[in-house]
Amino acid sequence: MTIQQSRRTFIKIAAGTGVGLIIGVELRPTPARAATPFAPNPFVRIAPDNTVTVLVKHLDKGQGIATGLSTLVAEELDADWRQMRAEFAPADASKYNNLLFGQVQGTGGSTSIANSFTQYRKAGAIARAMLTAAAAASWGVPAAEIVVAAGVLLSHKSGRSGAFGEFAERAAALDVPKDAPLKDAADFVFIGKSFKRLDTEAKITGAPIFTQDIHLDGMVTAAIIHPPRFGGVAAKVDASAAQSVKGFLDAKIVPQGVVVYATGTWPAFKAKGLVKVEWDEAKAEKRGTPELIAEYRKLVATPGLVARNEGDVDAALAGAAQTVEAEFAFPYLAHAAMEPMNAVVQFDGDKVKIWTGSQLQTVDQVVAGAIFGMAPAKVEIETRYAGGSFGRRAAPTSDYVAEAATAAKAWGKPDPVKLVWQREDDMKAGYYRPLYVHHVVAGLDAGGNLVAWRHRIAGQSILAGTPFEKALVKDGVDDTSVEGVVDMPYAVANLRAELHSTKVGVPVLWWRSVGHTHTAYVVETMIDQLAAKAGKDPVEFRLALLKDKPRHAGVLKLAAEKAGWSSPPPPETFRGVAVHESFRTYVAEVAEISLAKSGGAKVERVVCAVDCGVAVNPDVIRAQMEGGIGFGVGAALHDAITLTGGAVDQANFDSYLPLRMSDMPKVEVHIAASAEAPTGVGEPGVPPAAPAVANAVFKATGKRILELPLRLDEIGRA
Repeated sequence: MTIQQSRRTFIKIAAGTGVGLIIGVELRPTPARAATPFAPNPFVRIAPDNTVTVLVKHLDKGQGIATGLSTLVAEELDADWRQMRAEFAPADASKYNNLLFGQVQGTGGSTSIANSFTQYRKAGAIARAMLTAAAAASWGVPAAEIVVAAGVLLSHKSGRSGAFGEFAERAAALDVPKDAPLKDAADFVFIGKSFKRLDTEAKITGAPIFTQDIHLDGMVTAAIIHPPRFGGVAAKVDASAAQSVKGFLDAKIVPQGVVVYATGTWPAFKAKGLVKVEWDEAKAEKRGTPELIAEYRKLVATPGLVARNEGDVDAALAGAAQTVEAEFAFPYLAHAAMEPMNAVVQFDGDKVKIWTGSQLQTVDQVVAGAIFGMAPAKVEIETRYAGGSFGRRAAPTSDYVAEAATAAKAWGKPDPVKLVWQREDDMKAGYYRPLYVHHVVAGLDAGGNLVAWRHRIAGQSILAGTPFEKALVKDGVDDTSVEGVVDMPYAVANLRAELHSTKVGVPVLWWRSVGHTHTAYVVETMIDQLAAKAGKDPVEFRLALLKDKPRHAGVLKLAAEKAGWSSPPPPETFRGVAVHESFRTYVAEVAEISLAKSGGAKVERVVCAVDCGVAVNPDVIRAQMEGGIGFGVGAALHDAITLTGGAVDQANFDSYLPLRMSDMPKVEVHIAASAEAPTGVGEPGVPPAAPAVANAVFKATGKRILELPLRLDEIGRA
């Protein structure tokens, strides 16, 4: 496989967003005038065949961002949706940085639309202005009299019309405007409407868009044997038995374990199973889950680092008419994306080329460059679609890219090396949502009003030891450990949040919605317990505490209304509710569960209300809410990564269960109308899902579920 190098002329422009924009108008070279070689830095390309290609600076891992960013360009360009195409931008943070990350190109934190909304609209608006000026010059009419609609430029007075492609070359020769006006929301044609995703056809037809589809001449496939315990290193390797496998090439010790090289995926995996490794586990983590939870429980019984402190919590608790106290435990969780980690790396002695579903292109460049002893700028990345991530492909260590680069370097030849993980690697080799224990004591006054809340958390820091630590760890407090608590929206005069950041050898990472995955559960189930203690309706109890939080209250009211909260549920059906803000998006969910006479419970329905500002593509938003709810419910029902003696117990989907279709509830999504700036939707559907279900169980049985997973099949009447 080679990259087709197109030849185009580019016009550099600056937009009023604080970053440079590049608009390229694709040209066919002619004998009289050769076009400049392709430069990997445009946002918009317009070809003579009338196609509009949007260069997508973020990874599309199923969340639909290629369609979302193309929608923004199409809106201001006044294109026809049928002419829109999407292509991943090259790795170049000087042009494609995430505006909310600084000088880093990357995808995460549900920031893609939020940081690109104005940037990509301006790219489309300026391209439209250039095409309009070119058409005006060609027809000899004022630009002001030209209208653009559905990919056609039209002058009513002259009766002339033309498609974008007809004016591409002439537009390239014009002066570039410094800016171009953006549409008013009332004039939107695409934004706020649902359109077919640009990647649908490729995924249905099996087009080669993923890393696993790459097959290069002379390519070597690499599989890696990871240590059974984190921190272990390979001391000795015996590959004699693997010699019997046709296609086996070699086995080499590397810092990450042992790399097995072969001529294809199957011989690599088969040989991997025959290679014997002697491990040095002197520095390996040997504690198991029971030991870690016991240590954490001791920690939360003591004061930790203060993350938020308002009022006098101890005095308020001492004077409370009633208190509720609970301790919660959350397991490690795997990301379990359907596509295990993989990457192709080729080093030609001068530069490095990487093919992968890159989520943090800038970090991947830095890590791979360091391995080969070269500047990050000499590391070229071709970003591919990814079959899921949920945070896994955004490791600050770029672990799987580092493994692929290390394997290619150890191979010592210019052959491309394709690293392919098995599902067992994905489960056992890290990274995970950290294990956490929470301890909360909350107090009510004689009127059933919340007056005090003391919250202690123990768990590993995701950010400690990473390049992000300096910015996101303040006075020893990792923001990702306490988010959802330190910004808890409920009005309580006396609140203290404390944190114990533990040191454990298990590699941890953000997992879809990060800290909100556990903090939302604790806060929202505690609120339900407090409402019950006060003898108040859970929705009304929340609304009283959210009187100064209109967007929280708005989605809560919308979800309750659409779920029929004020009316009795069907027989043997029980409702629970949760509301939570994450990544500046507000989501409320009402879950309905049914109890079987023989025991056990099933999640039947989830009604979701979301306020994410301007809804760029309602269908994609609904899909992300549905997916987030399924992801949150699935993990909460029966998932846990457990350790025995430091080794991970789970290996595949037989022991770490993905959500089955039979477990997926019916989901209704209602999008709140909003004129606020758009925010993210990839993660915010997850946090309210588990507590809404747990609160329904509490309503049905009176049982408080203080440890996850929920294991609804074991639930019976109290």
